[in-house]
Order: sequence, then C-alpha cells, then structure tokens
Amino acid sequence: MNDKAWPRIVPFALFMAVIGLEEGLRFMDGKAWIAVQDSTFALLYPLRPLVAVIALFLCRRAYTELRWADLKRRGQTVGSIALGLAVFALWINMDWTFGALSEPPGFNPGVFSNPDLRLAMTVVRIGSAVLIVPIMEEIFWRSFILRYVINPDFAKVPLGTFTWISFLVGAVLFGLAHHFILAGIMAGMAYSWLLYRTRSLAHCVLAHAVTNLALAAFVLNTEKWWFW
Repeated sequence: MNDKAWPRIVPFALFMAVIGLEEGLRFMDGKAWIAVQDSTFALLYPLRPLVAVIALFLCRRAYTELRWADLKRRGQTVGSIALGLAVFALWINMDWTFGALSEPPGFNPGVFSNPDLRLAMTVVRIGSAVLIVPIMEEIFWRSFILRYVINPDFAKVPLGTFTWISFLVGAVLFGLAHHFILAGIMAGMAYSWLLYRTRSLAHCVLAHAVTNLALAAFVLNTEKWWFW
C-alpha cells in the first residue's frame, strides 16, 4: 500500500478503534466480567472525534482532492443538500431489525444527571456527526475505497471514476460499517452517485453533513436514541 493511502485510512481506523474498545467493554459488561455504567460508555464517545480530528489535521495537506471551492457551484450545492435530506428521510424509515448487525446502543445524553455535562456531550455528539465524521468517512470511502477497488494504486484513478464493482463493493462495505446495514448501503449508494455526478468530494461531505444534522435534530426531538 502506497504512502498516499495512509492519510485516508488512519483517521477512520482510529475512529473505529475507539468504537471497538467500546464494543469490547460492552461485551465484557454483558458477560458480567466487568461492571460499566451507561454514563461511562457515553463519556468514551468524545475519544472518537478527538482521535479522528487530530489525524485529519496532521494529514490535512494530503487531501488535495477535497476542494471546498466546489461548493460555490450553487446548483450542485442545492442538489447536495437535497440529497442529504433525502438520505435522512429514507434512513429513519429503514431501522429494520433484520437489517441490523446488532442492537444499536445509541447515544442518550439523558444518562448524565448534570445538565451542563448533558449539554456538553450533546454538543460534542452533534459536532462530531456534522463536522468531523462526514469529512473522515468521505475521504476514506469515496476518495480511497472507491478508487482502491478499481486499482490498488488508487491515486492513478481520477476521483469519481465509475465501475459497477467499486460502486457495489463500496456501498456494501459502507453499510456493514453501520448498525443499520441496509440503510447504510442506501446512503453509500447515494453519496457515491453524488460523487459520480459532481466529481466533487466536497459535495459528498456536504450531503453527508446535512444527513447527519437532520438526523441529530430528529433524534433530539423524538428521543429515538437508537438512531444515534
């Protein structure tokens, strides 16, 4: 694997490593090997965006394909926002148990009795979902994985190059990285389609951020924490 791959892999890998730590603790708690309070699991959450944002910052010069100036294309920007909202609308109607890897633990700030801590953790959760996760995931999935499937020397593949194999493999893997697999596959297909249409990673980040922002507003309004 060439040196250009690591800046696109490491932020995502670190983020997933923290999730792996949490899942490991949940497993041991479920087996009664250790006792972990729900608030402790929630307090671990900030580690995810922290490790990701540090890695993204250190590798920032490598992401030449992420051109924020693309968002000046007003027509495409409106379309990206609309797509993000459409993915959200579909996602909240695809929480089928047969399409889930496991029971989603969710993120419920109500586990904190201190109102200031509850507010702070909610802000961290929204900030992570809207500002950090879309950048981290789009760099990994749409910039790296979609091109790597076509050619391991992915940098030689123009951003937004379409093949059925990369499209389907990328969507399925993206789905498997989420609790609601089928919803994840749907979202992966939508964001990839947007990349093929715009050839812009920035528009994928925007659409992804809009989806996550709408989902955050929905969860806070309905208290359907399993979507988080």
